[in-house]
Amino acid sequence: MLKDVTKVFWFSLAISLGFVLWGVITPENLGRVMNVWQQFFLVNFGWYYQIVATFFLIFALFLIFSPYGKIKLGKDEDKPEFNRASWFAMLFSAGMGIGLLFFGVSEPISHFASPPLGEGGTSDAANIAMRYTYLHWGFHAWAIYATIALALAYYKFRKGFPGLMSAALYPILGERTKGPIGTFIDMVAVFATIFGVAASLGLGAAQINGGLNYVFGIPNTFAVQLVIISIVTVLFLISAGTGINKGIKYLSNTNMILAVILFFTFLFMGPTVFLLNLFVSTFGSYLQNLPSMGLRLAPFNTERAAWVQGWTIFYWAWWIAWAPFVGTFIARVSKGRTVREFVIAVLVIPTVVCALWFAVFGGTGIHMQYFAGLPVSAQSLETALFYVYEHLPLTMVLIVLTLFLISTFFITSADSATFVLGMQTTNGSLNPPTLVKLVWGIILSASAVVLMVSGGLSAMQTAIIVSAFPLSFVLLLMAISMLKSFKDEVMTKKKKEEKEKKEFRLWREKVKGK
Repeated sequence: MLKDVTKVFWFSLAISLGFVLWGVITPENLGRVMNVWQQFFLVNFGWYYQIVATFFLIFALFLIFSPYGKIKLGKDEDKPEFNRASWFAMLFSAGMGIGLLFFGVSEPISHFASPPLGEGGTSDAANIAMRYTYLHWGFHAWAIYATIALALAYYKFRKGFPGLMSAALYPILGERTKGPIGTFIDMVAVFATIFGVAASLGLGAAQINGGLNYVFGIPNTFAVQLVIISIVTVLFLISAGTGINKGIKYLSNTNMILAVILFFTFLFMGPTVFLLNLFVSTFGSYLQNLPSMGLRLAPFNTERAAWVQGWTIFYWAWWIAWAPFVGTFIARVSKGRTVREFVIAVLVIPTVVCALWFAVFGGTGIHMQYFAGLPVSAQSLETALFYVYEHLPLTMVLIVLTLFLISTFFITSADSATFVLGMQTTNGSLNPPTLVKLVWGIILSASAVVLMVSGGLSAMQTAIIVSAFPLSFVLLLMAISMLKSFKDEVMTKKKKEEKEKKEFRLWREKVKGK
């Protein structure tokens, strides 16, 4: 069963177990160490994260309009494995599911009360709140995913390389990708995946507990969250054993159906016209101010600089940390797409959907506070959504639907992550052994618990920011490697076409001579 595992599996497993044991034995010490690291990276490398995120957006836009857009992610005759509806559902569910529910109301209303610019609670603050929420969940995030997923899909399906981060660097590093350097690169990807996904699982457990506490009075404690994680772990491990064509596919499609139902229910029961007007105006403002927002650091104002570090820089690190997970998964389900189709789909469609989601959910919260004076911003991050439900029709129906949707998103994200970790530690196998996936599923849940014990959301943020830093260099090299391969392929194709044209001309001249 474990004959396909590589050194990456054993080394990563050993270090992961060490991390979990550290958190179990001395959670306070782990929390203190992580806080120190968090401040170090936020203060000293915020500028770097801003530049890296902006680079990936520019790179993705370049690919759309470049001559490389016609290159297929697979052989020229390959057809997509999944239809577009299932493809998009799997992409979206793995990418941001739990986060959209956790931050849907809480992030815009938080920015509305404490904006990065100006005074809170005003109409200007509402516009800025939506604009920055779109920034955090928009083009930058999906450009990171698109670039990495594109590289993995290209080298796997067109070049026949293993579906590994290290393999995508072969045009630059050559045979060194098969030695210690390659092992190190793949281990960095494994740990970024573990910490990025573990943070999401922690958020999911906290929001499920928050909802149960808010509605049914169930204690909002670590013990309850541990029970929630344990139950969901069993469920996603069962799903992981069914494979990508069954468990993940069916759950992803279910997630999308439920999310669409929740979205339109929220839209039509809330201030519909206000929400649509808010989306149009603030999305236009987001597009207009995208470059300046994406590079803002506020070096002359300590308070505003801290806001950027706690929100924008954290998000860039989170998306980078998620890139191996989401990128590998998107690559796995994207065989047969062209570069242009792939990048447009991954970059544009999810960004617009995320913006619509936040405009409806966050806009409803802002409307309640601005026009009705309800203290939505006074609620905790995990309960703000349920507080809004309390002031809408069909409260219990919305709550039950949301708790179920959070649970299925929880299962889908963890299920997809076990598949990706299995790929990364079995030399890129498209069907990693079930036992390997089960091992990583347990490690994921254990890591989430340890992060919750050692510092909650702060500890999760630290794990993400620290793991994203070394990984960002790998991702940059992947982009350079991909450009080199694309250029070589286009040049080779051009030479072949010129040769064929020359042969055709010679043939025509020969025929005319006869």
